[in-house]
Amino acid sequence: MPQAADLLVTNAAVYTVDPTNLHAAAVAVQGNVIAFVGSAREAEAWRGPQTEVIDAGGNTLLPGFIDSHFHLLWGSLKLNSLQLDSATDLAQMGELLYAYATAHPEQEWIEGYQLRYQVTQGAQRLDRHFLDAIVPDRPVLLFAFDMHTAWANTVALQRGDILKGRDLPPGNAIVIDPTTGAATGELREPEAYTPVRTLIPKPDKAQQHALLRQGLALAAQHGITSVHNMDGTAETIALYAALEAAGEMTLRIYVPYDVKPETPLEALQEAVAWRQQYQGSHVRAGAVKLFMDGVLESTTAFMVDDYTAPTGQPSGNRGNALYSAEHFNRIAAEADRLGLQIFVHACGDGAVRRTLDGYAHARRQNEQPGTPRDSRHRIEHIEVIHPTDIARFAQLGVIASMQPLHAPVTGQEGEVWMTRAGVERWPLSFAWETLRQAGAHLVFGSDWPVVTLDPLQGFYAALNRRPWAPEHPVQRQDLAQIIAGYTHDAAYAEFQTGRKGMIRTGLLADLVLFDGNLFATLPAEIAQVRPVLTVCDGRVVFRQG
Repeated sequence: MPQAADLLVTNAAVYTVDPTNLHAAAVAVQGNVIAFVGSAREAEAWRGPQTEVIDAGGNTLLPGFIDSHFHLLWGSLKLNSLQLDSATDLAQMGELLYAYATAHPEQEWIEGYQLRYQVTQGAQRLDRHFLDAIVPDRPVLLFAFDMHTAWANTVALQRGDILKGRDLPPGNAIVIDPTTGAATGELREPEAYTPVRTLIPKPDKAQQHALLRQGLALAAQHGITSVHNMDGTAETIALYAALEAAGEMTLRIYVPYDVKPETPLEALQEAVAWRQQYQGSHVRAGAVKLFMDGVLESTTAFMVDDYTAPTGQPSGNRGNALYSAEHFNRIAAEADRLGLQIFVHACGDGAVRRTLDGYAHARRQNEQPGTPRDSRHRIEHIEVIHPTDIARFAQLGVIASMQPLHAPVTGQEGEVWMTRAGVERWPLSFAWETLRQAGAHLVFGSDWPVVTLDPLQGFYAALNRRPWAPEHPVQRQDLAQIIAGYTHDAAYAEFQTGRKGMIRTGLLADLVLFDGNLFATLPAEIAQVRPVLTVCDGRVVFRQG
């Protein structure tokens, strides 16, 4: 007789993502590991007087979701700010801003997030004058959903001392009205809005902890048990580690060291020190994160060829790379030599190419004859890729980390992203299946808080995506591919397949149970299925009701 389990889930449609044992009906957990996977009849041997038994009612049990592109603290700190995602036009956005300002007279600054670019494309312009008419006496800073563009009112621009503009690094812009020589209020990329944003009072430690707990609870509610965080400072990783030590971390987090264009090579030693210091069950380090470019919506993504759609930009615009080829090659080679995994934000095909070139350079510099390197470097987003670069992902062992909810599902006419990309780039936009068929390792995530963290919304986008023209490649994913992209393949992307990402005896007990059978659900209804139980490290961290 086996020792009794602490938790037993039975009468379940278990999809293990383990190719050696893909389906089961019951899972037993002892401590923080999976002790048994098999039939409901065999599982009875694991039942004891203290065992918590959950009858799944024939519903799906999966490994806990691993979100491969996430911003835990950043998203959590926004939870009490003005949310603009429901606005479909500028008038609605103005109403939301007015209502929030009226309801919060005590707030010195007003921050808004999740603004869709479509809202800014009407006949009336979103500029400082529009914002001044709603809130004239307090600084206002509103962000596009992707955090690559912001809009400020006059008070905010004056406080940041950028009303008349400022010299900025390439790829960043304070948009200036040529008739007045003053800023319009539109600020493209972080160097443009940082002079304003840094003036906003930060929440104190108690407020940070409270909001972070809300973010953790939200992730647990959606079945997320691990995240690959995409920003990391010494302060934030120490905060996560403190929560882990207190037993308050309800998911596992992989935190990279932020590298900026001005970061000296010697600073990578700090990332190595992080890797040595943070190797807990819930907080880990061992990677670095860079931005190669911006985004297509603001024409700051770096492209191989000129933007061809009407953008209001000068002819010959290809966007900007934040690193020269030589600069990035040096960073990539040194990080790779130190055994650090590299994550690079690259939306444009030019940025993707420059990043792949840097990874190839690092391999040439560091690979020993007869010993292939398994660095598993990554490119984040890959919104557009040039045909000649598709095969290089498999050749270089580079992981394609992509976000289903970033892609327009049906390709509606006038969608800002599609206009910026231009028709000629559509066939290889968000090219999930093209990359998969070329042998790339593909993983999925949300980029929360850029979009919702709900994985089932990502499932819906990936399952229901249609070609934007009849002759375009089909990029939609099937359910098994999507599940793997949020579980086993995501674990592979952080060198953790021996610990998590499948339901297999001996692996960590990270599980999510749903209120329906995912494989019996129509693609159009997949987002309606909800988690009812989330288990991380053998502990129930969310229970419906």
